[in-house]
Amino acid sequence: MQLRYSFRVYPSAGQRMELARAFGCARVVFNDALRVRETARAAGLPFVASGELSKQLTAAKKTPERAWLAEVSSVVLQQSLRDLDTAYRNFFDGLKGKRPRMGAPRFKSKRDTRQAIRFTANAGWKITTGGKLRLPKVGDVAVKWSRSLPLTPSTVTVVKDSAGRYFASFVVETDPETLPDTDGVVGIDLGLTHFAILSDGTKIESPRFLRRAEKRLKKAQRNLSRKAKGSANRAKAQIKVARAHARTADARREFHHQLSTKLIRENQAVAVEDLAVKGLARTRMAKSVHDAGWSAFTAMLEYKAALYGRVFHRIGRFEPTSQVCSACGVQDGPKPLNVREWTCGACGTVLDRDINAAVNVAKAAGLAVSACGARVRPGLVPAQREETGTHSKPRPVTTGRQAGISVL
Repeated sequence: MQLRYSFRVYPSAGQRMELARAFGCARVVFNDALRVRETARAAGLPFVASGELSKQLTAAKKTPERAWLAEVSSVVLQQSLRDLDTAYRNFFDGLKGKRPRMGAPRFKSKRDTRQAIRFTANAGWKITTGGKLRLPKVGDVAVKWSRSLPLTPSTVTVVKDSAGRYFASFVVETDPETLPDTDGVVGIDLGLTHFAILSDGTKIESPRFLRRAEKRLKKAQRNLSRKAKGSANRAKAQIKVARAHARTADARREFHHQLSTKLIRENQAVAVEDLAVKGLARTRMAKSVHDAGWSAFTAMLEYKAALYGRVFHRIGRFEPTSQVCSACGVQDGPKPLNVREWTCGACGTVLDRDINAAVNVAKAAGLAVSACGARVRPGLVPAQREETGTHSKPRPVTTGRQAGISVL
């Protein structure tokens, strides 16, 4: 499987200028190629092939208007054309139903907060013996290596984010690393008050990184709004706002990585619920939903399970995990969100709403878990109506399916 390794790089002032030139040239080539194809489509002409675009790029370098394209590596420009092909392919696959639908390719702007260029092996880039990243027509860039690469990558992508930071991103083809087998299985119910509730009764508090940083973010945004548009002070204030958001995002990502790695290492199988995050993000809980980052967390669980030889289950979002008693399996209907603890009307078990849902998530995935860890306790079970002697005729026997017992 393919893994991405990202490292922080620290280019000098001159190298930053060369990278800015490369970002701009790649953007111009992308926009020129997109304009050629859109013009052909508007005129009713056939789709312009990639080979024809490459020939036009070579010819454009010899013109006075585009002569400055020769100042950067030609591989960067060719990769920009491949990025356009990928954008069109994803768009057409979405129309055919092969992948989620996405919009048609759009023109790039020099004001985009994220810029990226890619170097392939034939560009001549390499990692020097001194640990620096040698890029063609840029030079040797200092890299902060947080870990070693398992294999020599064939491509490197240099990214500048909205906070003005530079990263070198490597994609490496690696073999799965199987961890020793374990008997643990876990179902996970994701929430807002508690980020994750496990089927063994463990509750993991939500860090709420965005909520904790709101005061600092508001102050930075307020200072930005007071700066004149187009001024140098406004550009500096924009960087401060972006860095404040980047710190929050980095802290959230680190939390997701640590928790997902811990769960994968300790359990042989992990089950989560497929939440409708886009729908929840349109409610009054939108800020808290985005702050939790459920989609990113479940994506980490999925790829780490594949990497370490674990089993990952994603159950349907319409599974009634909060309506079914994990002790007896009776479904007694939906409950408002303010009901955090409820008593099963059939068996009298007192259930914690979140832990009960986590146990049901595991059971819906076919994992062998018991409700003993669901913090249940037997309550006073009322006598059945046929046992009280108030009815002369006995009630018909109710089957398990009629009582709402879920069939796993």
